[in-house]
Amino acid sequence: MIIRSKAPLRISFAGGGTDVPPYPEERGGAVLSSTINKYAYATLIPREDDTINVKSLDYDIVAKYRSNEKLFYDGELDLVKAVINNMKAKRGLDLFMHSDAPPGSGLGSSSTVVVTLVGLFQRWLNIPLTDYDIAELAYKIERKDLNIRGGKQDQYAATFGGFNYIEFHAESTIVNPLRIKRDILNELEYRLLLCYTGRTRLSANILKEQVEKFVKKEKKSVEALDELKSICIDMKNALLRGHLDEFGELLHKGWMNKKQLASQISNPEIDKLYETARQKGAIGGKLLGAGGGGYLLLFCDFDKKHIIAEELEKLGGQIVEFGFDFKGLQNWVVE
Repeated sequence: MIIRSKAPLRISFAGGGTDVPPYPEERGGAVLSSTINKYAYATLIPREDDTINVKSLDYDIVAKYRSNEKLFYDGELDLVKAVINNMKAKRGLDLFMHSDAPPGSGLGSSSTVVVTLVGLFQRWLNIPLTDYDIAELAYKIERKDLNIRGGKQDQYAATFGGFNYIEFHAESTIVNPLRIKRDILNELEYRLLLCYTGRTRLSANILKEQVEKFVKKEKKSVEALDELKSICIDMKNALLRGHLDEFGELLHKGWMNKKQLASQISNPEIDKLYETARQKGAIGGKLLGAGGGGYLLLFCDFDKKHIIAEELEKLGGQIVEFGFDFKGLQNWVVE
């Protein structure tokens, strides 16, 4: 028997940062995001002994563990080890994993890997978990067990899939799936442009500065986060009504506010890419994830999109084709 699992990566349109504690506990956060047809994958093959073999195809890492021992975190495959510790497998297995985007790309890839692995073990061990249970467990593994800085949106986006307006409160997280007309979705997909900046970043350092500023209640930081939440609500409403130029303008407004949160969110290379895109006809855009690198998302005039793409490639950007995903976490058995 072979068990496979996959979960989609996500693009976050607005509200990113308001899902990072302690902001949501104190003031309530909100994020608007969609999953895309780029995935994290995992395959599990049960063994008859207690050997656990793990192979990361992206990093060409192979590791061997035992199912009857607690695995300790040392910086190598810690996400995998934390899932194994939590899911309590009692027998051996061969595990293979790979992803369509590297960690630090801004597409939520690390959290998506955890969701994929949790879904894989859930199917193998027949554990009754709801989508909310899976997302919360993935959050616990990443943020509490491994103390990796970050928010809550990525785990929920990868698990649920599709377009969601997600609310974060002290005691609960609420996923609101958005029913958007097909014509609007097609037009949005047609006018969005995704550009890889050619560099990844360590989001923890950026988030550390953001959190420290909020904890100190620095006026500019608190106001920027509040404004990002307000923009998120306005963007959701614009999307539902099909007001896509307004959606693009709000992307720009959100990016200007996002840059107020920490000094490393942007840099001269990213600013040049973004300014060039705007000069050539992009209505708005933003860097995905915590900032500092990864993917730049742009909303363009339809007749300028190809011109913007050419200019960004001249500056070293890599245009990435994508489409929306609506299924979220999936797993299946190969007999």
